[in-house]
Amino acid sequence: MIVTFRTDNVLGCTAGAWRVWSLSDGYVEMPADLLRDPQNKPVPQVAQAGALRLSVNCFALGGPGVDGILIDSGGGGWASTTGRLEQTLAEASIDPASITLLALTHAHQDHVYGLLTPDGRVLFPNLKAIVIAEEAVKGFLAETNLSRFQSLLKPVRNGDQVAERLRAVALPGHAPGHIGYTFDTTDDRFLFFGDIVHVPVLQFGNPALSWGYDDDQAVARATRQKAFRDAAEAGTLVAGAHLGRPGVGRVVHDGGAYGYEPA
Repeated sequence: MIVTFRTDNVLGCTAGAWRVWSLSDGYVEMPADLLRDPQNKPVPQVAQAGALRLSVNCFALGGPGVDGILIDSGGGGWASTTGRLEQTLAEASIDPASITLLALTHAHQDHVYGLLTPDGRVLFPNLKAIVIAEEAVKGFLAETNLSRFQSLLKPVRNGDQVAERLRAVALPGHAPGHIGYTFDTTDDRFLFFGDIVHVPVLQFGNPALSWGYDDDQAVARATRQKAFRDAAEAGTLVAGAHLGRPGVGRVVHDGGAYGYEPA
């Protein structure tokens, strides 16, 4: 992987003939007591902080067979601190009209509301399909302000090929139908893993820590531990919705746990 350029909002990577952009949609402030120990109790030394700032990242792909693909769309007008994706795409010289396929990791608001700009405009006028896990469709349809996109939904299952070199992979525990996407280039493998990490500074070193909004914390914990182990052993590049900027890096073994090395 070669980093072609980096700003506060954009990381551009080349991987053979392919391109990966990490794009900031902003951030959200969340209560610190949402970080939980294995007994589902807030972590005392973290809870005292009051609030945690989580990055909100989206990822665009370019190259043979994957031009025009975006993974997650950010929060749009869901929060006053999100909805920056249109500006970030401009910084990356990506025309929103070039996005034809949106691949969602799940249907939480900070991943789907970016289909609309904060002022209510459709951000991607030429969108042809929205890939989403079958189990996440119900959650998407519950967002009534997104009803205009219902006809674009394209449900997928674990292992389905979404585009050239891009496959869906089940990452259960956080939300119904939570999935990631593996992207295999000539030189690297990327795993876009959605919300298996919310507080990277702590969860890589202690993968047993979970998030209060995880639907099934035990399953989410097992998913996170397996993803870390597999990525560290294979040298996979990981890209997460809530990894601190630049949002892409590698998982490394660090004693009996793991560390994270940003790109």
